[in-house]
Amino acid sequence: MSESETPSLHKSLNAFHLWGIAVGLVISGEYFGWSYGWGSAGTLGFLVTTAAVAAMYVAFIFSFTELTTAIPQAGGPFAYSLRAFGPLGGIVAGFATLIEFLFAPPAIALAIGAYLNVQFPSLDPKHAALGAYLVFVSLNIVGVRIAATFELFVTVIAVGELLVFMGVVAPAFSVANFTAHGWAGEAAFSPAAIGGMFAAIPFAIWFFLAIEGVAMAAEEAKDPRRTIPIAYITGVLTLTTLAFGVMIFAGGSGDWRALSNLNDPLPQAMKTVVGDSSGWLHMLVWLGLFGLVASFHGIVMGYARQIFALARAGFLPGALARVHPRFQTPHVATLAGGLVGIAAIYSDNLVTIAGQSLTASIVVMAVFGALVMYGMSMAALFKLRRSEPDLTRPYRAPLYPVFPAFALAMAAICFVALVIFNPVIFLVFAGIMIVATLAALLAHRGREQPVPQPSSPRVSST
Repeated sequence: MSESETPSLHKSLNAFHLWGIAVGLVISGEYFGWSYGWGSAGTLGFLVTTAAVAAMYVAFIFSFTELTTAIPQAGGPFAYSLRAFGPLGGIVAGFATLIEFLFAPPAIALAIGAYLNVQFPSLDPKHAALGAYLVFVSLNIVGVRIAATFELFVTVIAVGELLVFMGVVAPAFSVANFTAHGWAGEAAFSPAAIGGMFAAIPFAIWFFLAIEGVAMAAEEAKDPRRTIPIAYITGVLTLTTLAFGVMIFAGGSGDWRALSNLNDPLPQAMKTVVGDSSGWLHMLVWLGLFGLVASFHGIVMGYARQIFALARAGFLPGALARVHPRFQTPHVATLAGGLVGIAAIYSDNLVTIAGQSLTASIVVMAVFGALVMYGMSMAALFKLRRSEPDLTRPYRAPLYPVFPAFALAMAAICFVALVIFNPVIFLVFAGIMIVATLAALLAHRGREQPVPQPSSPRVSST
């Protein structure tokens, strides 16, 4: 590739790869994190919250797919908002997405480290998390098809394991167990119960967070106008089924209150059913690592493409847009994001925000970034329908404008609730966004050439 050419990525991913990425990005959320929502809202309150959030994600994905197939660019939401609203809109969507994808991996890497520490007590969880970064950053650089094939492999195992979990605990399931104290000790739909439901929103979002990352692999997809809708729609339906299945079967297997403040609710729920020495339990504990690995590896793929796209457009240093001459992957962007994540890992016990650990805080900031990106994407969908009615749209959002309007409204409600319950972390998030936006605008003004618009994406396979 000559210096005058725009850097591009190799197309090698099929619909199965993309489904694996869609589900793999998210599936760790089915293994841990969500049960904290029970502590805020109870099983029934959290069930209502999760149903509302799931409806938002289904409406969002069915609408978002229109943008991804019409503009299959590595920047995903950045590319859509750039086209709809110009540089400022692109910057806001791009850096919100980057915060989501850059801050989630350290938390998952530390969870991987904590899990391995249980099996190997002499192993420092931070060192294990560092090892995860070294392994999966390297795998992502070697080639996207190799990385995506590995992602598909671990995702299938992780899905299978969740199905095994539900089957093993099913005989012990009781509706009475699930509904006991179902509103966290409050009267149903009382003001206190409703407040708990709003406080539980981030934990419901954790069930689905990052599924939109498939958009950042769109530039590397074969026939994206056909494969992306298949991957997105089957992916969100897979995750919705697993989320409700895991939550309901775990909550009905015993006293759910014992699981509401744990990072390993599934093994603990299974332990109450089959005992400490069951082979099923050991299988779940060991294979549970696959769910964490699938999400960690997939999100590394996502942040690398987002950094690459922002740099290619001139909003980050141009060196971050370099593509490896042999592997055709954004290797510099992959390494740069890895360095940020490793720094966050080793700062975990040194930095707190509003009394929370750095890990807990960056998870909430990742959710803030996601919600901003959801809102910007749905706004871009409405804008492009008006400003570019002739844009080729291989897939059109069903029930337009109801679906995208519902997704936009729900994202706004979730964002306001998150601000109310996490004001300090919101200020940190807002500060990062303001600094990043100003720096990117200054970089844009210093460019001699205009920002390249993704108006004519290449969609043929190679």
